[in-house]
Amino acid sequence: MKNLTRPLVAVAALTALVGLAACTPASDGAQTEVDPEVAAQIDAALEEVTGQVLSEGPNGEEPSPFSATEMTEDQVAEVADMDLTAAIVMHYGGNDWANAQIAGLNAEFERLGIEVIATTDADFDPAKQVSDIETVLAQQPDIIVSIPTDPVATAAAYRRAAEQGVKLVFMDNVPDGFVAGEDYVSMVSADNYGNGVTSAYLLARSLGGQGTIGVIYHEADFFVTQQRYDGFMATITEEFPDIEVVQEQGIAGPDFAGDAQGVASAMLTRHPDLSGIWAVWDVPAEGVMAAARETGRTDIRIATEDLGTNVAIALARDEMVVGLGAQLPYDQGVAEARLAALSVLGEDVPPYVALSSLPVDHDNVLEAWELVYHADPPAAVTDAYTE
Repeated sequence: MKNLTRPLVAVAALTALVGLAACTPASDGAQTEVDPEVAAQIDAALEEVTGQVLSEGPNGEEPSPFSATEMTEDQVAEVADMDLTAAIVMHYGGNDWANAQIAGLNAEFERLGIEVIATTDADFDPAKQVSDIETVLAQQPDIIVSIPTDPVATAAAYRRAAEQGVKLVFMDNVPDGFVAGEDYVSMVSADNYGNGVTSAYLLARSLGGQGTIGVIYHEADFFVTQQRYDGFMATITEEFPDIEVVQEQGIAGPDFAGDAQGVASAMLTRHPDLSGIWAVWDVPAEGVMAAARETGRTDIRIATEDLGTNVAIALARDEMVVGLGAQLPYDQGVAEARLAALSVLGEDVPPYVALSSLPVDHDNVLEAWELVYHADPPAAVTDAYTE
């Protein structure tokens, strides 16, 4: 594990964001007190990991910081004179994380004078993504930035891209058998293990360090969601012996919210005294919220990853969602574009760049939105905020 400073954000500002209130929401919107000593211990542990990167890369690589992707003015000018083209090949789109990644990529590619000639959405279907890659390759891009839906099923298509001379930069996941520096340029990710750790601390804090919980994970060969699960489970099971995981269930999608709603409804029915549920990212967490409303269990404590609009609204209202570990997808997109450009120039680049987890709860949700998306929170979030 390497201790890295957060890109674009002062560590002191981050530390200020993790002072969490020693109370949690109840089903009627009132606040339930948590043992101050327990809260203080968890706050201290959370502060200790904030600003660090706990994840390793897909092949055990040590993480490099965002600053490793910086470019000089001369390098930017040289790239701008090369008339390069790029394509963005997503696993699925239409969610806040994907939109922010694409926004960061488009903004940085524009700054670098690189034309984005295609942006595709595979709807989490490997066959559709293979078709998307083949369609994009016909346009002969210099660069492809992508996130594989399935590291095995898509590997041959990405191999054709590499053989065609395309510079490949990956988000979060790498095709099976690919080696950084040979088959692809680099992979950029959030600290997903750290996000799992962060969400475990936030859920444990809301429960006062005791209770029963359910876990909804991503049932797929997907590197970063596995890391989230690993980080969450290691923290909960090793540091909180009075919190019992009474049920785990995977979801495969592509209807992640609907699948999670069904799983959460079954959990709440089977375990009527369930204290909390962890969901692997914000879209499944939306399904958990829907199940809680449907079953009359709006007292349930929910923790997750990724600061999507709907979970941000829940955090702003102090309802059900007690906290999450946020990525910085806009900054990740910027890093991906830069790494691709530097590789075209023949520069050595790190094989794995990771950005540390941002803890988010009710108190800092509005400030966190600005850090995550480089934009003001939408009215739906600010209007929902309660003191």
